[in-house]
Amino acid sequence: MGIEIMEDSIQNLDLQLLKLLLYDNSTKRNIVWATTDYVEYGEYYAPECEITVEQITGQYSGLIKPRVTKAKHMQNSRTRDKAEVFTPSWICNAQNNLVDEQWFGRPDVFNTTSEKKWRATRTKIKFPAKPKKTWQDYVRAKRLEITCGEAPYLVSRYDTVTGKPISDVHKRIGLLDRKLRVIDENTENEADWLDWVKKAYQSIYGFEYQGDNLLLARENLLFTFIDYMKNKWNRKPTIPELRQIAYIISWNVWQMDGLTYTAPYSEMEHQEEYVQMTLFDMGDDTEEEKDAVPCIIRDWTNKEYVKYKTLIDKGGR
Repeated sequence: MGIEIMEDSIQNLDLQLLKLLLYDNSTKRNIVWATTDYVEYGEYYAPECEITVEQITGQYSGLIKPRVTKAKHMQNSRTRDKAEVFTPSWICNAQNNLVDEQWFGRPDVFNTTSEKKWRATRTKIKFPAKPKKTWQDYVRAKRLEITCGEAPYLVSRYDTVTGKPISDVHKRIGLLDRKLRVIDENTENEADWLDWVKKAYQSIYGFEYQGDNLLLARENLLFTFIDYMKNKWNRKPTIPELRQIAYIISWNVWQMDGLTYTAPYSEMEHQEEYVQMTLFDMGDDTEEEKDAVPCIIRDWTNKEYVKYKTLIDKGGR
């Protein structure tokens, strides 16, 4: 498969899988479009409308495209009107390298760079002895990509500049890619590999405002799992395995307004409920229904659900 993922192929593989990729755990509905780029396709493509399976399959399969394959005028308009930032893969790599340099205490752990290019290291990754850190520590370490777009800092299925697929998984530069490489190098059987891969997916987070970008990010993370499974074990994941990863992704990569820490357009849903209620009950306690829905994320380690805003308020990690 090239860099474009046809939603038809996901639906044909397993409808529940596509539904998981569209689900918003905070609102208990689907993610919304949150962009005007698709209104020409009808009223249900308005920014406040949910993205449904029917809107992106059949004749509309492939409607949502990665930025590199979008028409130039659409790329420019999203940069101008929505402040969408384009980050070349080589910059993502350089910045991810800085993160790892701090963690490992040395540079050039996963690759070496030269003139907007990189070359993957080929020896097994060594972990610090002082202070002692293990490969398990690295896999568990939390990572967050804010306003993640298609999640180029987390996974790198393709070069964001050229649009060419990066078929050799060990040449990939995403934060999750690096964790998966470490797991590949340190596990000997499928059960252990799968267990640690789930932990890796549980350790990476990202949020995005626009629904089309969010779906692309989620798809990129899911198909990254497929790529690494094929590379390591020479087989495709089973449907239950794919659903497990998609479920984690649906929690860890979510739709959010980064200024309010709430689900986009969710206050409109509450306002409708409030208007309907006032026809029958003019109670005093109605303020909460007018508020936007706060975004909730999953703390997999402590098995807790956390409002994202509380992490900001408390200065949490």
